[in-house]
Amino acid sequence: MLRWIAALLLIPFLDAVILAVVVSQTTYLGWVGMVLLVVLTGLVGMLLVRAEGRRTVRKMQRSLAQGEPPTNQLLDGGLLIAAGAFLLTPGLVTDAVGFLLVVPVTRIPIRAAIKRFVIVPYADKKTGGFASGKVWTFGFPDQETARDGRTDSTDAGTYDLGADDYTVDDGRDGDGYTIDFGDERTSDASDELDDSDDPSAR
Repeated sequence: MLRWIAALLLIPFLDAVILAVVVSQTTYLGWVGMVLLVVLTGLVGMLLVRAEGRRTVRKMQRSLAQGEPPTNQLLDGGLLIAAGAFLLTPGLVTDAVGFLLVVPVTRIPIRAAIKRFVIVPYADKKTGGFASGKVWTFGFPDQETARDGRTDSTDAGTYDLGADDYTVDDGRDGDGYTIDFGDERTSDASDELDDSDDPSAR
């Protein structure tokens, strides 16, 4: 936050330095010409802000009529408000920033950058990742996932089976089924059924 405040305070200083350099280095453009140039750029910028504002409002109304959320139009509205504030502030740097925010060719990349690096991370922080679709389909958020896709569980009483750790024979050819875990843990239901039916096993 302090960096943004420092950057905003740096803009008037840059404006004063640039105005002093331009006036001192050019003989045909004095202080009166510089003031007229700043006023002219401000008026042209405000006309562009007004036109782009009307265009943005029409696009917002069209999106609402189609049942779509006007997220891009709302961001454009905020950027146009900022552009108007920069253009009303006298100075060449503020006018340049205002024109960057008001012209659609440069405003669209700025809008995409703000959405990606500011809005989406903030929404993810507040919603736990649901804003960008990072939904946990298995395990828990604090659970670490290994490279093979298994989850490392801290519970010693559980055993996580991978995709290749066991095979199941449904016993279509025989009467039972077999689950082979690849080690000594083998459960044969057909043998259990045979032992239960055998009188000598009792």
